[in-house]
Amino acid sequence: MRALRAARGIPVGLPATKWMAEIGALVLRTDTELLLKSRRVVPGRLLEAGFTFDHPGWPEAAGDLVRRVRDRRD
Repeated sequence: MRALRAARGIPVGLPATKWMAEIGALVLRTDTELLLKSRRVVPGRLLEAGFTFDHPGWPEAAGDLVRRVRDRRD
């Protein structure tokens, strides 16, 4: 979230409590575990197959995502 806020130019983020996450999970029709737990995943099979990512790191990907959303609005 820090990288996404930085890409968006939002200096401060408010913490979300468990009950807020539960409401969000209900709206998204998903389990709160998917919202509350993070996983660091390495795409081993893709990398072994020679796949190259346009944005290998999350900060770069977040910046690209923000630019795409802004471009659609213009």
